[in-house]
Amino acid sequence: MLPSLAPLLEDGSMTEFVEVGKMVIEVAVFAILIYIVLRFLRATRGSVIIRGLALLLITFAVAFFVLIYLFQLTRLEWVVQQIAPSVVVGVVVVFHPEIRRAIVHLGDAPIFGRFFRRDPKIVPRLLRAVARLSKERIGALIAIEREASLSDLSENGITIDAELNSYLIESIFFPKSALHDGGVVVRDDRIVAASCLFPLSQNPDVDKRLGTRHRAALGLSEETDALVVVVSEETGKISTASLGKLYHDLTLEQLEQELDAVFGRKAVK
Repeated sequence: MLPSLAPLLEDGSMTEFVEVGKMVIEVAVFAILIYIVLRFLRATRGSVIIRGLALLLITFAVAFFVLIYLFQLTRLEWVVQQIAPSVVVGVVVVFHPEIRRAIVHLGDAPIFGRFFRRDPKIVPRLLRAVARLSKERIGALIAIEREASLSDLSENGITIDAELNSYLIESIFFPKSALHDGGVVVRDDRIVAASCLFPLSQNPDVDKRLGTRHRAALGLSEETDALVVVVSEETGKISTASLGKLYHDLTLEQLEQELDAVFGRKAVK
């Protein structure tokens, strides 16, 4: 027979231990909720509407909480309790596409990625494809997803969802291919979609001689943290765009360094 827990529960130290345990659980729950909210905001590509709505809801929630419990406004508390569920349902209905994308993108969070080993052949495959495209002077536009989700862009393109392969990338950008116009979205070791339209940079200081591919690469890098690789159709030169900056005429070694930084490891050849 198991011993009775009553003497332990009557002990003050045991009660204090239980309270500390509850506090730890509560802090952990709040930390997880905050993490999910932050991931959601990043996964929506910095949408002004989503950020504004989140800020508005948090401000109103804190204000009502303070007013209700500071001045004991019981009637206002009752009204809030009746309206809050409807507000939550309304937000979910109106913003369900963004919420769905954010939930899907949560699985790509770095905290989960640490438990899964990346294919060490990703970087060499990308390098081989870019090298051949550059040699043959075949234009290419490849966006490599980082933290900010590119799901809305890939959904507007042609779904590929195939293992990253240098020959597949070359086939996509072959001039007579039906998918050669637009860009390719790469997520981890997968080619997500092709023929995707990227936003063009509207920066008035950008060199007017830049072609559409370079403007699209720069535009996407201004709105997201993606690394965008460009191969010029005219010269075969390799460029990259990252965080709103365009880097021209890179060597394969320089491109490899940038890809290593994206995938967080040294490429294995």
